Amino acid sequence: MSKVIISPKFQVVIPKEIREKTGIKVGSHLEVISYGNRIELIPIEPIKKLKGFLSGLDTKIEREMDRL
Repeated sequence: MSKVIISPKFQVVIPKEIREKTGIKVGSHLEVISYGNRIELIPIEPIKKLKGFLSGLDTKIEREMDRL
C-alpha cells in the first residue's frame, strides 16, 4: 500500500508503481467515485482503444414473426 500527501491545491501524485501497473499516463482520464470516507480512481479507456472489440460477432439477427 502506498501513502500520498494532499497538496494545498488538493492535488495527489499517483505513485509510479501504480501508474505503471494500471497504464496511467499524462493526459489519462480517470473516473472518481466516493464511497463514504473512501475515494476510488478508475482509469477510463479511450473510445479508440475499444475499436474492434465486437468484431467476430454474428450481425445477422432473425426477427420474430410478431415483430415484423
